[in-house]
Formats: sequence, structure tokens, C-alpha cells
Amino acid sequence: MGTIIVGALLLCIVSGIIRSMIRNKKNGKSPCCGGDCKSCKGHCCH
Repeated sequence: MGTIIVGALLLCIVSGIIRSMIRNKKNGKSPCCGGDCKSCKGHCCH
């Protein structure tokens, strides 16, 4: 029973992180430098 609870908790955490990364990407923020790719045209990661 404990394994199921821990697995569900980890699944919630990972899905929250992925959702946050997708939201930041849509808003033009870069996950690798933490800056705003609108100002550097995305050259910091690509």
C-alpha cells in the first residue's frame, strides 16, 4: 500500500514539473538559462 502512495506522489510531482516546463516554454522562457528567450532570440540554448 505504501508503494502505491509513494508512486502516486512521485507521479504528481513529475507531472507538475513537466506542466511547469511546458508553460514556461509557451511563455518564451528558457529552461536552460532561466532567462527570457524573447530578448536573446533563443540563442542561449539552441
